[in-house]
Amino acid sequence: MPYRSDFPLLVANPALHYLDSAASAQKPKVVLDAIRDFYETSYANPHRGAYSLSSLATARYHSARQRIAEFLGAVDFEALIFTRGTTEALNLLATALSVSNIRSGDEIVVTALEHHSNFVTWQQAALATGARFRICEMTSDGRVDMDVLEGMLNTRTRVVAFGHVSNALGTVNPVSEIVRLVRERSDATIICDGAQGAPHIRVDFDKLGVDAYAFSGHKMGGPMGLGGLVARRKLLERIPPYQFGGDMIEFVEDQSSTWAPLPHKFEAGTPNAAGAVGLAAAVDYLDGIGMERVQAHEKALVALAQSRLEALDGVTTYGPPAAERSGVLSFNVDDVHAHDLATILDSTGVCIRSGHHCAQPLMRRLGVPATARASFYIYNDESDVDALVAGVKQASTLFAGTIAGN
Repeated sequence: MPYRSDFPLLVANPALHYLDSAASAQKPKVVLDAIRDFYETSYANPHRGAYSLSSLATARYHSARQRIAEFLGAVDFEALIFTRGTTEALNLLATALSVSNIRSGDEIVVTALEHHSNFVTWQQAALATGARFRICEMTSDGRVDMDVLEGMLNTRTRVVAFGHVSNALGTVNPVSEIVRLVRERSDATIICDGAQGAPHIRVDFDKLGVDAYAFSGHKMGGPMGLGGLVARRKLLERIPPYQFGGDMIEFVEDQSSTWAPLPHKFEAGTPNAAGAVGLAAAVDYLDGIGMERVQAHEKALVALAQSRLEALDGVTTYGPPAAERSGVLSFNVDDVHAHDLATILDSTGVCIRSGHHCAQPLMRRLGVPATARASFYIYNDESDVDALVAGVKQASTLFAGTIAGN
């Protein structure tokens, strides 16, 4: 299997078919080793000690930031802010922009494809500020309707937020085209949810044209609890801090305070330095494979899975053609609820996600309460597709017999 031997959990469970990488990816051994090595050889609180061990921890944390920024195509590594993940990064932006940039009468635009982290966050920002919350609808095959988006943009548009890749459908959005439309018609801050983009597609932030790009390390083979936000320096210097406390302070007077320079301005408290070291190891691992190979491998698997599932009676798939999506495939089976399907598949060693995938507005537009979702990554191969299809056939047969018996 491709790269499966690099992942201890999968090696220890040879019969497991893990098809839930859109939720969280398994961890290669090099990442686990890097985290353990940090704790065993370099652990201390970064930035706060004059002793050599603290200096070593600081150096490794600093080096990890540089490496991750490089992987994301951001030359200005000080404009990479570590957060707990994509959700916190988007909340940071929404909170700060609500204070500094969004006013009553302004407009915030999102798409109908968004994960709740990039939907509810801006919905609530609009409610808090009196801005108008606008939703760009999608086409029948699950893409952003670019004609609708073009018609929505105007001089009142303050924020346009969209995902690089849909977590529910795998749709890869045309980032450069969206950026062009927004820049032509407004001076909005453009924010890209990269939770499903950074693990699967080569990201070149400095060329994308967006103002901010949020990502999660655990979906990239890195540890849980560490992700971030890479943004334009002028944006980060303009907006206020998201949290207050240690390490983000420059001077504290009795009645006022000033903030430390980037990136520390947005990183209050003791940092997850071990997580940063682990994520740096993960991006080294991905670069060793090559993101172009990662993307091509996923596309091949999702194309195979889509064609084989669509050949079965009673199976409906959602979203664009396989050539235009990432390694995510959402589908339903007639007369089998997605949760029941996931349970049956689990009994055969196949792990998929079922539910609304934190995308209830999208599910409403599809006219379904939930879907089953299989998502592929570098450790999957054709045997995982075989197991998925066999499990779907088993579930379909089982429920057909149950219905007939009733």
